[in-house]
Amino acid sequence: MQANHLDKQNHLRLPALRTIAPVLGVLLILAFWQGITMLNLYPSFIIPPPISVVQRFIDVAIDGRLWTNTWTTLSQMLVGLGIGLTVGVLLGYVMAKSRALEDALSPLVLALQSTPVVAYAPLLVIWFGSGPTSKIITSALIVFFPMLLNTLVGIRTVPASLRDLMRSLNATRWQMFAQLEVPAALPVLFGGLKVSAVLAVIGAVVGEFISSDAGLGYLINRARYDYDTPLVFVAILMLALIARVMYGVISLLERRALAWQMRSRKS
Repeated sequence: MQANHLDKQNHLRLPALRTIAPVLGVLLILAFWQGITMLNLYPSFIIPPPISVVQRFIDVAIDGRLWTNTWTTLSQMLVGLGIGLTVGVLLGYVMAKSRALEDALSPLVLALQSTPVVAYAPLLVIWFGSGPTSKIITSALIVFFPMLLNTLVGIRTVPASLRDLMRSLNATRWQMFAQLEVPAALPVLFGGLKVSAVLAVIGAVVGEFISSDAGLGYLINRARYDYDTPLVFVAILMLALIARVMYGVISLLERRALAWQMRSRKS
């Protein structure tokens, strides 16, 4: 009885600790940041105090610049994420089904992925202009590879015994895809989607750094030229917030989509 009671207490404490831990982490970072500024080791235009960042956030939030530039980056990132996700999953599935196609395309895909995005982003600006198209393509390209790789791995890891079972039941290709391959590959696909959501933000901002007149990357460039360090911090925090929200949304979708796996494990 006592052991069961202790297990229940630990079970209740774990979610509470997981909720409090991020808050404590943020508070510790803020305390350390404030302590550094109080020591006056660096001028305030290099490391501003937290209150200056908060005040700058309020200023740009009130005048609307923060929301306008955030929406520009967010919209470009979402479109790029959607394109990269779609192309990566489709091509990854086709490559998983054809070894010959995988051998033919792998060198090109690896060459594209091994090249830093900042290297070919200027080319995209030259080819597609300084508008949103070049940022969307940059974001899509950086998302493409992890989704392709995870799709390839997810489809290839479907147990051969389950495939044989489906064939013995005269399953059609669509039934094989929808009832076996997709459910079996979902955990791997969601892992790739989490990584891709964060990378999509990087892709959009890199494009804005190269050439742009709007977006959080543009805001950081302008603030850097003006030595407006608090504004740089504001833009960085907004980018981190976008990435964290995207990651959280995908994690929520993952828990709901894979709830059947959790129930089967418990049973």
